[in-house]
Amino acid sequence: MGNEVGMIGGEPHAALARQRLLLVTGMLGAGKTTALRVLEDLGWEIVDNFPIRMLDALIDSAPNGADTDPPLLAIGFDSRTRGFDPGRVIAQVKALTERRDIELTTLFLDCSSTELERRYNETRRRHALAGDAPVSTGIRAERELLAPLRRWADLLIDTTEYTSNDLQRVIRERFASSETGELTLTISSFGFSRGMPPVADLVFDMRFLDNPHWDTDLRPLTGQDHAVGDYIRKDTAYDEAFTRIRDLLLLLLPRYRAQGKAYVHIAFGCTGGRHRSVFTAEQIAAALRQSGFSPTLLHRNLGSRAADLLEGGLRREK
Repeated sequence: MGNEVGMIGGEPHAALARQRLLLVTGMLGAGKTTALRVLEDLGWEIVDNFPIRMLDALIDSAPNGADTDPPLLAIGFDSRTRGFDPGRVIAQVKALTERRDIELTTLFLDCSSTELERRYNETRRRHALAGDAPVSTGIRAERELLAPLRRWADLLIDTTEYTSNDLQRVIRERFASSETGELTLTISSFGFSRGMPPVADLVFDMRFLDNPHWDTDLRPLTGQDHAVGDYIRKDTAYDEAFTRIRDLLLLLLPRYRAQGKAYVHIAFGCTGGRHRSVFTAEQIAAALRQSGFSPTLLHRNLGSRAADLLEGGLRREK
Protein backbone atom coordinates (compact mmCIF):
# COMPACT_ATOMS: atom_id res chain seq x y z
CA MET A 1 0.00 0.00 0.00
CA GLY A 2 1.31 3.42 -0.92
CA ASN A 3 1.96 6.28 1.46
CA GLU A 4 0.51 9.77 1.05
CA VAL A 5 -0.56 12.86 2.93
CA GLY A 6 -3.90 12.44 4.74
CA MET A 7 -6.12 14.18 7.27
CA ILE A 8 -6.86 13.10 10.82
CA GLY A 9 -8.82 15.41 13.09
CA GLY A 10 -8.65 18.15 10.43
CA GLU A 11 -4.84 18.42 10.56
CA PRO A 12 -2.52 17.22 7.77
CA HIS A 13 -0.06 14.46 8.47
CA ALA A 14 2.69 13.27 6.20
CA ALA A 15 3.52 9.88 4.77
CA LEU A 16 0.95 7.77 6.62
CA ALA A 17 -0.09 4.49 5.00
CA ARG A 18 -3.73 4.32 3.93
CA GLN A 19 -5.92 1.97 5.96
CA ARG A 20 -7.42 -0.62 3.59
CA LEU A 21 -10.91 -1.33 4.86
CA LEU A 22 -13.42 -3.87 3.52
CA LEU A 23 -17.03 -3.92 4.72
CA VAL A 24 -18.68 -7.32 4.19
CA THR A 25 -22.46 -7.61 4.39
CA GLY A 26 -25.41 -9.16 2.57
CA MET A 27 -28.28 -11.60 2.92
CA LEU A 28 -28.19 -14.04 5.82
CA GLY A 29 -27.14 -17.41 4.44
CA ALA A 30 -25.37 -15.97 1.39
CA GLY A 31 -21.87 -16.79 2.67
CA LYS A 32 -20.57 -13.92 4.81
CA THR A 33 -18.93 -16.29 7.30
CA THR A 34 -17.13 -18.15 4.53
CA ALA A 35 -15.93 -14.90 2.97
CA LEU A 36 -14.56 -13.63 6.27
CA ARG A 37 -12.75 -16.90 6.98
CA VAL A 38 -11.02 -16.78 3.59
CA LEU A 39 -10.07 -13.14 4.11
CA GLU A 40 -8.55 -14.11 7.46
CA ASP A 41 -6.50 -16.81 5.69
CA LEU A 42 -5.33 -14.11 3.26
CA GLY A 43 -3.96 -11.99 6.09
CA TRP A 44 -6.87 -9.66 6.77
CA GLU A 45 -7.74 -8.71 10.35
CA ILE A 46 -11.37 -9.77 10.84
CA VAL A 47 -14.11 -8.26 13.00
CA ASP A 48 -17.57 -9.81 12.61
CA ASN A 49 -20.99 -8.64 13.85
CA PHE A 50 -19.46 -5.25 14.57
CA PRO A 51 -21.73 -2.32 15.63
CA ILE A 52 -21.23 -0.20 12.54
CA ARG A 53 -21.88 3.04 14.46
CA MET A 54 -18.54 2.48 16.18
CA LEU A 55 -16.63 2.17 12.90
CA ASP A 56 -14.96 5.59 13.10
CA ALA A 57 -13.63 4.88 16.58
CA LEU A 58 -12.27 1.50 15.47
CA ILE A 59 -10.45 2.99 12.50
CA ASP A 60 -8.94 5.86 14.46
CA SER A 61 -7.73 3.44 17.16
CA ALA A 62 -5.70 1.40 14.64
CA PRO A 63 -1.91 1.87 14.97
CA ASN A 64 -0.47 3.99 12.18
CA GLY A 65 2.72 5.80 11.43
CA ALA A 66 5.21 6.64 8.73
CA ASP A 67 7.01 3.31 9.22
CA THR A 68 3.97 1.16 9.99
CA ASP A 69 1.46 -0.11 7.46
CA PRO A 70 -1.99 -0.52 9.05
CA PRO A 71 -3.46 -4.02 8.86
CA LEU A 72 -5.90 -5.05 6.17
CA LEU A 73 -9.19 -4.77 8.03
CA ALA A 74 -12.42 -6.59 7.07
CA ILE A 75 -15.57 -5.86 9.06
CA GLY A 76 -18.64 -8.08 8.80
CA PHE A 77 -22.13 -6.95 9.65
CA ASP A 78 -25.68 -7.86 8.62
CA SER A 79 -29.33 -7.32 9.52
CA ARG A 80 -28.79 -8.94 12.93
CA THR A 81 -26.19 -6.36 13.95
CA ARG A 82 -27.37 -4.15 16.79
CA GLY A 83 -28.71 -0.82 15.58
CA PHE A 84 -28.46 -1.85 11.93
CA ASP A 85 -29.83 0.85 9.60
CA PRO A 86 -28.77 0.69 5.92
CA GLY A 87 -29.38 4.40 5.39
CA ARG A 88 -27.16 5.37 8.30
CA VAL A 89 -24.52 2.85 7.18
CA ILE A 90 -24.41 4.41 3.71
CA ALA A 91 -24.15 7.92 5.12
CA GLN A 92 -21.37 6.89 7.48
CA VAL A 93 -19.41 5.08 4.80
CA LYS A 94 -19.78 8.01 2.38
CA ALA A 95 -18.13 10.22 4.98
CA LEU A 96 -15.29 7.72 5.39
CA THR A 97 -14.63 7.63 1.64
CA GLU A 98 -13.77 11.33 1.81
CA ARG A 99 -10.86 10.62 4.15
CA ARG A 100 -7.55 10.38 2.33
CA ASP A 101 -6.11 8.00 4.92
CA ILE A 102 -8.64 5.24 4.11
CA GLU A 103 -9.15 2.99 1.09
CA LEU A 104 -12.65 1.62 1.59
CA THR A 105 -14.61 -1.07 -0.32
CA THR A 106 -18.07 -2.49 0.40
CA LEU A 107 -18.83 -6.11 -0.54
CA PHE A 108 -22.44 -7.33 -0.69
CA LEU A 109 -23.14 -11.08 -0.79
CA ASP A 110 -26.49 -11.92 -2.36
CA CYS A 111 -28.41 -15.10 -3.18
CA SER A 112 -31.78 -15.84 -4.75
CA SER A 113 -34.69 -16.06 -2.32
CA THR A 114 -35.58 -19.55 -3.57
CA GLU A 115 -32.08 -20.86 -2.88
CA LEU A 116 -31.91 -19.18 0.53
CA GLU A 117 -35.23 -20.73 1.50
CA ARG A 118 -33.98 -24.14 0.37
CA ARG A 119 -30.83 -23.81 2.47
CA TYR A 120 -32.79 -22.80 5.56
CA ASN A 121 -35.28 -25.62 5.11
CA GLU A 122 -32.57 -28.24 4.62
CA THR A 123 -30.62 -27.12 7.66
CA ARG A 124 -33.79 -26.47 9.72
CA ARG A 125 -32.51 -23.11 10.88
CA ARG A 126 -34.78 -20.19 11.67
CA HIS A 127 -34.40 -16.88 9.87
CA ALA A 128 -33.56 -14.06 12.26
CA LEU A 129 -36.26 -11.77 10.84
CA ALA A 130 -39.00 -14.37 10.42
CA GLY A 131 -40.09 -14.79 14.03
CA ASP A 132 -42.86 -17.38 14.06
CA ALA A 133 -43.62 -16.78 10.36
CA PRO A 134 -42.29 -18.93 7.48
CA VAL A 135 -38.68 -18.51 6.39
CA SER A 136 -39.84 -16.85 3.16
CA THR A 137 -41.36 -14.00 5.18
CA GLY A 138 -38.04 -13.27 6.88
CA ILE A 139 -36.15 -13.42 3.58
CA ARG A 140 -38.56 -10.94 1.95
CA ALA A 141 -38.30 -8.56 4.90
CA GLU A 142 -34.50 -8.74 4.89
CA ARG A 143 -34.26 -8.20 1.12
CA GLU A 144 -36.41 -5.07 1.38
CA LEU A 145 -34.35 -3.81 4.31
CA LEU A 146 -31.03 -4.34 2.53
CA ALA A 147 -32.06 -3.09 -0.92
CA PRO A 148 -30.45 0.38 -0.53
CA LEU A 149 -27.17 -1.12 0.67
CA ARG A 150 -27.14 -3.67 -2.15
CA ARG A 151 -27.59 -0.93 -4.77
CA TRP A 152 -24.85 1.16 -3.21
CA ALA A 153 -22.18 -1.54 -2.62
CA ASP A 154 -18.94 -1.45 -4.64
CA LEU A 155 -18.86 -5.22 -5.22
CA LEU A 156 -21.72 -7.70 -5.52
CA ILE A 157 -21.23 -11.48 -5.45
CA ASP A 158 -24.28 -13.66 -6.11
CA THR A 159 -23.73 -17.07 -4.47
CA THR A 160 -26.93 -18.72 -5.77
CA GLU A 161 -25.05 -21.27 -7.87
CA TYR A 162 -21.93 -21.40 -5.67
CA THR A 163 -20.75 -24.06 -3.30
CA SER A 164 -18.69 -22.97 -0.33
CA ASN A 165 -15.55 -23.88 -2.30
CA ASP A 166 -16.64 -21.76 -5.26
CA LEU A 167 -17.14 -18.75 -3.00
CA GLN A 168 -13.76 -19.30 -1.36
CA ARG A 169 -12.07 -19.21 -4.75
CA VAL A 170 -13.86 -16.03 -5.84
CA ILE A 171 -12.88 -14.27 -2.60
CA ARG A 172 -9.25 -15.33 -3.07
CA GLU A 173 -9.25 -14.07 -6.64
CA ARG A 174 -10.62 -10.66 -5.68
CA PHE A 175 -8.75 -10.00 -2.45
CA ALA A 176 -5.47 -11.96 -2.43
CA SER A 177 -2.43 -9.76 -2.85
CA SER A 178 -1.09 -9.92 -6.40
CA GLU A 179 2.06 -7.95 -5.67
CA THR A 180 4.27 -11.02 -5.96
CA GLY A 181 3.12 -11.81 -9.48
CA GLU A 182 2.65 -15.45 -8.47
CA LEU A 183 -0.04 -17.64 -9.97
CA THR A 184 -2.88 -18.45 -7.58
CA LEU A 185 -3.74 -22.07 -8.32
CA THR A 186 -6.81 -23.97 -7.14
CA ILE A 187 -7.36 -27.69 -7.69
CA SER A 188 -10.79 -29.09 -6.87
CA SER A 189 -12.89 -32.21 -7.14
CA PHE A 190 -16.61 -32.35 -7.82
CA GLY A 191 -19.45 -34.68 -8.78
CA PHE A 192 -21.19 -34.28 -12.13
CA SER A 193 -24.39 -35.43 -10.41
CA ARG A 194 -24.34 -32.14 -8.48
CA GLY A 195 -23.55 -29.98 -11.50
CA MET A 196 -20.45 -28.50 -13.10
CA PRO A 197 -18.35 -26.01 -11.11
CA PRO A 198 -19.26 -22.52 -12.39
CA VAL A 199 -15.79 -21.01 -12.12
CA ALA A 200 -13.36 -23.68 -13.40
CA ASP A 201 -10.78 -22.87 -16.10
CA LEU A 202 -9.89 -26.50 -16.90
CA VAL A 203 -12.15 -29.51 -16.26
CA PHE A 204 -11.05 -33.16 -16.46
CA ASP A 205 -13.68 -35.90 -16.50
CA MET A 206 -12.40 -38.95 -14.59
CA ARG A 207 -15.48 -41.13 -15.17
CA PHE A 208 -13.53 -43.32 -17.61
CA LEU A 209 -11.79 -44.94 -14.61
CA ASP A 210 -13.17 -47.98 -12.77
CA ASN A 211 -15.61 -46.75 -10.12
CA PRO A 212 -14.90 -47.73 -6.48
CA HIS A 213 -18.56 -47.03 -5.73
CA TRP A 214 -19.46 -50.51 -6.98
CA ASP A 215 -17.20 -52.14 -4.39
CA THR A 216 -19.33 -52.38 -1.24
CA ASP A 217 -16.26 -52.16 1.01
CA LEU A 218 -14.99 -49.00 -0.70
CA ARG A 219 -18.31 -47.24 -1.19
CA PRO A 220 -18.35 -45.55 2.27
CA LEU A 221 -14.75 -44.36 1.82
CA THR A 222 -13.39 -41.46 -0.24
CA GLY A 223 -10.49 -40.77 -2.55
CA GLN A 224 -8.50 -39.70 0.49
CA ASP A 225 -8.42 -43.29 1.76
CA HIS A 226 -5.52 -45.55 0.74
CA ALA A 227 -7.77 -48.46 -0.21
CA VAL A 228 -9.64 -46.32 -2.73
CA GLY A 229 -6.38 -45.00 -4.15
CA ASP A 230 -5.03 -48.53 -4.59
CA TYR A 231 -8.23 -49.54 -6.39
CA ILE A 232 -8.04 -46.59 -8.81
CA ARG A 233 -4.33 -47.13 -9.53
CA LYS A 234 -5.09 -50.71 -10.63
CA ASP A 235 -7.09 -49.36 -13.58
CA THR A 236 -4.77 -49.80 -16.60
CA ALA A 237 -5.73 -46.34 -17.93
CA TYR A 238 -4.86 -44.45 -14.76
CA ASP A 239 -1.06 -44.13 -14.98
CA GLU A 240 -1.00 -42.91 -18.57
CA ALA A 241 -3.91 -40.52 -18.03
CA PHE A 242 -2.35 -39.08 -14.88
CA THR A 243 1.02 -38.57 -16.61
CA ARG A 244 -0.53 -36.84 -19.60
CA ILE A 245 -2.68 -34.53 -17.46
CA ARG A 246 0.27 -33.66 -15.23
CA ASP A 247 2.54 -32.92 -18.20
CA LEU A 248 -0.15 -30.82 -19.87
CA LEU A 249 -0.56 -28.72 -16.73
CA LEU A 250 3.20 -28.28 -16.37
CA LEU A 251 3.20 -26.96 -19.94
CA LEU A 252 0.19 -24.67 -19.54
CA LEU A 253 0.64 -23.15 -16.10
CA PRO A 254 3.94 -21.29 -16.81
CA ARG A 255 2.40 -19.99 -20.03
CA TYR A 256 -0.68 -18.75 -18.20
CA ARG A 257 1.58 -16.96 -15.74
CA ALA A 258 3.67 -15.45 -18.54
CA GLN A 259 0.49 -14.12 -20.14
CA GLY A 260 -0.44 -12.35 -16.92
CA LYS A 261 -3.18 -14.74 -15.76
CA ALA A 262 -3.27 -14.46 -11.97
CA TYR A 263 -5.74 -17.25 -11.10
CA VAL A 264 -6.27 -20.76 -12.48
CA HIS A 265 -8.86 -23.27 -11.26
CA ILE A 266 -8.40 -26.90 -12.35
CA ALA A 267 -11.35 -29.18 -11.57
CA PHE A 268 -11.57 -32.98 -11.62
CA GLY A 269 -15.01 -34.56 -11.85
CA CYS A 270 -16.52 -37.99 -11.41
CA THR A 271 -20.09 -39.15 -10.86
CA GLY A 272 -20.49 -38.44 -7.16
CA GLY A 273 -17.37 -36.40 -6.45
CA ARG A 274 -16.14 -38.67 -3.66
CA HIS A 275 -13.74 -41.25 -5.15
CA ARG A 276 -12.03 -40.89 -8.54
CA SER A 277 -12.08 -37.09 -8.73
CA VAL A 278 -10.89 -36.68 -5.13
CA PHE A 279 -8.01 -39.10 -5.56
CA THR A 280 -6.86 -37.60 -8.86
CA ALA A 281 -7.08 -34.05 -7.52
CA GLU A 282 -4.98 -35.04 -4.51
CA GLN A 283 -2.35 -36.70 -6.70
CA ILE A 284 -2.16 -33.82 -9.19
CA ALA A 285 -1.85 -31.30 -6.37
CA ALA A 286 1.04 -33.30 -4.89
CA ALA A 287 2.76 -33.51 -8.29
CA LEU A 288 2.43 -29.77 -8.89
CA ARG A 289 3.80 -29.00 -5.43
CA GLN A 290 6.87 -31.07 -6.32
CA SER A 291 7.25 -28.84 -9.39
CA GLY A 292 7.23 -25.63 -7.37
CA PHE A 293 3.55 -24.64 -7.43
CA SER A 294 1.44 -23.99 -4.32
CA PRO A 295 -2.10 -25.11 -5.14
CA THR A 296 -5.11 -24.77 -2.86
CA LEU A 297 -6.96 -28.10 -2.74
CA LEU A 298 -10.77 -28.12 -2.43
CA HIS A 299 -13.24 -31.04 -2.42
CA ARG A 300 -16.72 -29.80 -3.23
CA ASN A 301 -18.87 -32.85 -2.60
CA LEU A 302 -17.40 -34.39 0.54
CA GLY A 303 -19.87 -32.35 2.61
CA SER A 304 -23.41 -31.05 2.37
CA ARG A 305 -23.83 -28.12 0.00
CA ALA A 306 -26.62 -26.48 1.96
CA ALA A 307 -24.90 -26.89 5.31
CA ASP A 308 -21.65 -25.53 3.86
CA LEU A 309 -23.20 -22.32 2.64
CA LEU A 310 -25.59 -21.44 5.43
CA GLU A 311 -24.15 -19.04 8.01
CA GLY A 312 -22.60 -20.79 10.97
CA GLY A 313 -22.59 -24.21 9.30
CA LEU A 314 -19.68 -23.77 6.93
CA ARG A 315 -17.01 -26.39 6.42
CA ARG A 316 -13.76 -26.08 4.55
CA GLU A 317 -11.68 -28.90 3.16
CA LYS A 318 -7.99 -28.70 4.04
